[in-house]
Amino acid sequence: MSHTPYALRKPFWTPGVLVLSALMLSGAVVIIARFVGGIGYVSNLSTARPWGLWIGVDVASGVALAAGGFTTAFLAHILGRHAYEPVVRPALLTAMLGYTFVVLGLMVDIGRSWAIWKPMLHWNPNSVLFEVAMCVMFYLTVLYIEFLPAVIEQFKGRVNLPGVFGILNKPIDAFLHGADAVLGKIMWMFIIAGVVLSCMHQSSLGSLMLIAPTKVHPLWYTPILPLMFLTSAITVGYPMVVVEATIATSSMDLDPEMEVLSPLSRFTVFLLGFYMILKIGDMMVRGTFVYLLDGTYQTNAFLVEMGLGVIVPFVLLSFRRVRASRRGLFTACALVVFGVLLNRINVFVVGYRPPISDGLYYPSIGEVMVTVGLIATLMFLYRVIITFLPVFSRPDTEVTR
Repeated sequence: MSHTPYALRKPFWTPGVLVLSALMLSGAVVIIARFVGGIGYVSNLSTARPWGLWIGVDVASGVALAAGGFTTAFLAHILGRHAYEPVVRPALLTAMLGYTFVVLGLMVDIGRSWAIWKPMLHWNPNSVLFEVAMCVMFYLTVLYIEFLPAVIEQFKGRVNLPGVFGILNKPIDAFLHGADAVLGKIMWMFIIAGVVLSCMHQSSLGSLMLIAPTKVHPLWYTPILPLMFLTSAITVGYPMVVVEATIATSSMDLDPEMEVLSPLSRFTVFLLGFYMILKIGDMMVRGTFVYLLDGTYQTNAFLVEMGLGVIVPFVLLSFRRVRASRRGLFTACALVVFGVLLNRINVFVVGYRPPISDGLYYPSIGEVMVTVGLIATLMFLYRVIITFLPVFSRPDTEVTR
């Protein structure tokens, strides 16, 4: 059955949106304080401990949880599984906003944010961080291009700017008509580029931590950390699509799309099983299982990550009854998302302990407010876009009634 994207056109200023606005305002106040008073004014970061919550959640986790964009595009457009088309555009939207969220998080975290453009001109091909920066920049551009058809569908032939801006109506409409004619012929190149760029920087985030063998706990440090990061990102792609789609359709009282989400979860069983074997096998080969009973906060975090984030959802998704249940599928996929989120926090924050750092790191209230504010901004923009642009799809039979 073919589907037609449509704008929701539902009332926008709901109580939930007002709460998001308040969180955004609180985060904005702290961000202003950060740029006025410096990073140390609002965070618990230091020279000995240069990164924390902002890198662990805003950057590393944001990149991983945005993987649904390239995994669904690969499935629907490259493998030709067009039955999954209804979830591609929402997944691309989540990925686009997620990577925008990553860039905003970096702007807050790095000391000289006004110099963030310099890697584009001053290349360092020996730096893993340079490769990550360039891939993220190019992939974010690709995501905006991939999402452009939604804008074209909504406004082509209907551009009507008010007042003095009316002189731009014809140029903008001409641009939309031209882009519509060209993108249909070359979009396949951007889809392939998006998959390649995503695989490159997802693994490179793991490569970044290979230079810190004495600082990362043995339960997470491994020579195959790049493969671990790439595999976990691919694994969480479809569960993130399920979580995002379930929350959005439930809150907006839409069709739950179980005819698409339930079959999609079958791929997750295989991917999660492969990731679990990879993690356990690596632990056995390196002998790091001896740390499991240490009772430290780091080993406890690892056990929670593997237990609730990998083993439990793998068992749940192995049952067809769970995959066919909206609540069961959401619970299992939410656990996968939680597991990958915790993995990134564990690698970059919990398991990362510089020898010269004094005591444990705990994020300050300011760090938490910035992160919550950025997440609220992401959700707010998501709500704006699905309200006014054709993102969600419904069967053509519903459109023609």
